[in-house]
Amino acid sequence: MELPRYHRLRGALYRLEGSACHACDARAFPARATCAACGARDAAPFAFSGRGTLWSFARVAQAPRGFASVAPYAVGMVRLAEGPLVTAQLADVEGVDLAIGMEMEMTTRKIRDAQENGFIVYGYKFRPSLRPAAQAGPMPQTSAAPVSGPAPRGGGA
Repeated sequence: MELPRYHRLRGALYRLEGSACHACDARAFPARATCAACGARDAAPFAFSGRGTLWSFARVAQAPRGFASVAPYAVGMVRLAEGPLVTAQLADVEGVDLAIGMEMEMTTRKIRDAQENGFIVYGYKFRPSLRPAAQAGPMPQTSAAPVSGPAPRGGGA
């Protein structure tokens, strides 16, 4: 990942920021300028709670280039409490019997080691929830509320 792209994605990588449509209230992750649900171009930045349920998972034994030092590892699809489905590495799952529907929470961790450019990539991962949903409340590092800042831009990262 190039350094300019890495810095452009900081909100999504560290705070699980996406977008919320003003027209239909649909949530998207990553942020989108155009709503996939209604086609409106009126979205605002939105910080997700970081809580959800495990929708699918797999264990990776043969890691792709750049991830060999963390193999074997688990990846999963997590359905966020606000609706979007997010794919991420799973953390703290050694010795845990993963199950579809398991409560998960976002955590910030190292994604991979330094590459030729010298920087270490950190970002979001999901781990089994440490608190039951009834006691959960908002995550300390983020809240499920709109965030301030520039409107999301369209296009690929």
